[in-house]
Amino acid sequence: MKKLIEKAKVLIESLPYIQQFSGKTVVIKYGGNAMVEETLKKSFALDIILMKQIGINPVIVHGGGPQIGEVMKKMGMKSSFVDGYRVTDSETMHVVEMVLVGRVNKEIVSLINMQGGRAVGLGGKDGSLIRGKKKRLKRQDKKDQPPEIIDIGMVGDVDSINPEILISLDNSGFIPVIAPVGIGKGGETYNINADLVAGKIAEALDAEKLVLLTDVEGIKNKDGELLSSLSPKEINSYLKDGTIHGGMVPKVECCISAMEGGVTKTHIIDGRVEHAVLLEIFTDIGIGTQITE
Repeated sequence: MKKLIEKAKVLIESLPYIQQFSGKTVVIKYGGNAMVEETLKKSFALDIILMKQIGINPVIVHGGGPQIGEVMKKMGMKSSFVDGYRVTDSETMHVVEMVLVGRVNKEIVSLINMQGGRAVGLGGKDGSLIRGKKKRLKRQDKKDQPPEIIDIGMVGDVDSINPEILISLDNSGFIPVIAPVGIGKGGETYNINADLVAGKIAEALDAEKLVLLTDVEGIKNKDGELLSSLSPKEINSYLKDGTIHGGMVPKVECCISAMEGGVTKTHIIDGRVEHAVLLEIFTDIGIGTQITE
C-alpha cells in the first residue's frame, strides 16, 4: 500500500506542471547516449508520447554526429573538425544528409510510433523549414592583424525558420521530428548544429521550454557541484571566469539566445537518466540545470 501511495504522490506532484504547460510547446534537442542505449531510447519515446497525450506539444530536433562518423569510416572517408565543427565538403554533405534525414530521423520516428505515438519526420528542406546560410569561422592569432576566415565547407548557420509545417503538424496531433539540415537561397544543403537549430525553432514557435539532452548531469561549479538553477547573468559570469568551458559553452549560448528570442525557460539535462525529460519538467527538484530569469 505504501508503494501505491508513493505513486499517487508522484502523480499529484506533476499535476500543477501539467496544468501549467498544457497547450504549450516544448522543443527538445535529442542526442548523446539517449539515442544509443536501448532502454534510454524507449524511455525517451514514452516521455514524448505522454507529453503529447496530456496536451503538451513536443517538437524534437536530433543530432547524429557519431552515426555520421561511423558511416564515413565504413565508406573509407576521414572525418576532420575545426573548432568542433565537422568540415563538410560536397561528398561529406551527401553522407550527412543521408544519415541524418534518411536513417537517424526515420529510426526516431519509428521508435515513437512503435510505442503508440504519432510522429512525422522532417528535414530542413521540407516546407522550407530551415533556411540556412554558410558559416564562416573567424580565427585571430595576432591582435594587430585582421582575423583569418576559415572555410569549413557546407556547414551552416540558421538564417530563418518557417514554422508553418510544425504548427500544422501540432494542430493535427502529430509529433515533429526534425533533422538539422538546412537549405540555402540557391538550393544548396547545409549541415547545421542541432543545438542551434533547436534554439531557433524554439524561438520561432514561441516555445515555453527548450530542453537540451546531454551526456553530463548539467552545469557544475568549480567544485563539481551541480547547479540546479541559473540566470543568464550568472551564466555570463561563469563564462567569463572559465567555470563554464569546453563543449558546454555553445550549449549555454544557445540557451541564452533562445531566451532572448522569447523562450521562457531552457534546460540542460542528463539524457543518460531514464525518463530524464519527465523528471525535469514534471517534478519539483528536476535533474539538470534550468536557466531562467
